[in-house]
Amino acid sequence: MIVGTAGHIDHGKTSLVKSLTGVDADRLKEEKARGITIDLGFAYKPLADGGVLGFVDVPGHERLVRNMLAGATGIDHVLLVVAADDGPMPQTREHLAILDLLGLDRGAVVLTKCDLVSPARLLEARAEIELLLRGTALAGAEIFPVSNQSGEGLPALEQHLVQARQQQAAPVDDGLFRLAVDRCFSLAGIGTVVTGTAVSGRVAVGDRVLVSPRKLPVRVRGLHAQNREATQGIAGQRLALNLAATGLEKSDIARGDWIVAEGAQSATRRIDARLRLLPGEPRELAHWTPVHLHLGACDVGARVVLLESTVLAPGASALVQLELDRDIGAWHGDRFILRDQSATRTLGGGVVLDPFASATHRRKPQRLTALAAQALDDPAAALGALLALEPPTGVEQEAFIVSRKLAPAASQALLQAVPHRALADGAVTRLFAAGQLERLANGLTETLAAHHRKQPDSPGLTPEALRQQAVAKPRALVFAHLLRELVAAGRLQRAGPYLRLAGQEVALLPNEQKLWERLRPWLDEGGVHVPKLSDMLARDRSLHRDQVLRLLRKLAQFGKLYAVSDEYFVQPQHLHALALEAQRLARAEEHRRLNVKDLRESLGLSRHLSLPLVEFFDQVGFTKRDPEGRRVRRDATEMFGGASNA
Repeated sequence: MIVGTAGHIDHGKTSLVKSLTGVDADRLKEEKARGITIDLGFAYKPLADGGVLGFVDVPGHERLVRNMLAGATGIDHVLLVVAADDGPMPQTREHLAILDLLGLDRGAVVLTKCDLVSPARLLEARAEIELLLRGTALAGAEIFPVSNQSGEGLPALEQHLVQARQQQAAPVDDGLFRLAVDRCFSLAGIGTVVTGTAVSGRVAVGDRVLVSPRKLPVRVRGLHAQNREATQGIAGQRLALNLAATGLEKSDIARGDWIVAEGAQSATRRIDARLRLLPGEPRELAHWTPVHLHLGACDVGARVVLLESTVLAPGASALVQLELDRDIGAWHGDRFILRDQSATRTLGGGVVLDPFASATHRRKPQRLTALAAQALDDPAAALGALLALEPPTGVEQEAFIVSRKLAPAASQALLQAVPHRALADGAVTRLFAAGQLERLANGLTETLAAHHRKQPDSPGLTPEALRQQAVAKPRALVFAHLLRELVAAGRLQRAGPYLRLAGQEVALLPNEQKLWERLRPWLDEGGVHVPKLSDMLARDRSLHRDQVLRLLRKLAQFGKLYAVSDEYFVQPQHLHALALEAQRLARAEEHRRLNVKDLRESLGLSRHLSLPLVEFFDQVGFTKRDPEGRRVRRDATEMFGGASNA
């Protein structure tokens, strides 16, 4: 069990720790000289059952509250120290407010210097403390009058701590390992050592971990748990880790960093959270207020973005986004404290809901509803609630798992328990509600069907037009995936730049159909040696150029032909053959480039056809010209393989 002290300066916190453990937690020369605690101090008390109590002694001076906050992470039991002669003082109240905001509800009050006051004053001090604790997480906590000089009351306090340790629930260590670094130093012959409290998971000698948020890989060369050499450490213990890496320096790690398992790496500059403003604040908190954020052992400047209103009243809570000055490590459920810009007083605190927040649409009702789902503690319930909202881009699987600190086994169990459909987006996997993608796909086909009914002679809709006209407009990633699935399933067909429903054929007028029947045999017999439009017109002087050109362009719109130029219209199967040969020649060339002369000679094409053909390939993206020639960018069969791709 980790025991933390809190309270006003010179109320006897360090003396109390020394009385309980025999260890003077003031380790700095300046602390000895001035008689006050400046930085965190640590001490340990071995117990008769073989266990160890760890003590974190924090400064009480108002200017050193940031150091006090650095030591608050991972505390299991709080000792609020109040001097009987002074009673509650400013930092007593501020420390108590911080403990309340951090959700630290297990602890006791130690009334020190009781040998210096009368019995009447002692009763008066007890009454002041009981009144102070009302409405806080420590309301009703036991009060122990003690004297660090005579030892009065210390046995009862020690017994209380032993019992509290026995009653404490066993730490849960099945999550990914995280340790908040509160000290980093070098020891001769040992190297870099960091200390902190493990807040989740477990770590062992030899493990490879990361320094977050920098993502610096290191190896655990040795460790101490609760001030004893050990082979492993678990959540709830104070650990000292001897870290090793090529070129690792003490300056590479600082207070506020985290040591985490590889799967828990987190780096963020934007956090969505629920914030509570202290009731004693003299004024409302305005949107975009500059503050200091304390999370773990980290202290970073931030701005408060109010998501539900323009101001936050004292004593109220609201959803906010915190925009940070630099990257930090943060996870769902982490508690934080906000202090004012000058770091002289505590404003409030709260809990992280989404550590990977987006700056876009952050005030939209859909986003606020999603944050309500994120607030659920159970990962399965939270993921299920998020998917039920059917977000347009889904839920990013990796970000959700990291934010919840889920180990691989827990991640697998979560994905098995929550119905979903996964969609790969490069290195990212996005999760969608069961049936969500199918409903979006049906919406696209219904939109196209309505277009065909309204304009039966239209070649269809371009992809962008289809996306814009759909009732539920899928995001680009999802839309591209749905199109691929619909085309592969034969529900949609591509016709040049257009999309149409499968089976939606070109509607030719009788005179157009008759003309097409005259032209098609000439295109068939030419094969890859496509006849020139002027040559076809020369074969039948009764044909009019404008009429023929209008028909061929209409057929190209419907995917029956490719309009390579105003003189050459190529049937899909022939263009596929031409593209396959171009691809073969490019792959065989030394620099993997397509040479127009090689293509012309390989197939016996005319110069009049080969030049517009390769320019057409450039235009549609099959090839791209560079200083060395033309590079094939797409697979010929994928791009031109069949009439449906025309």
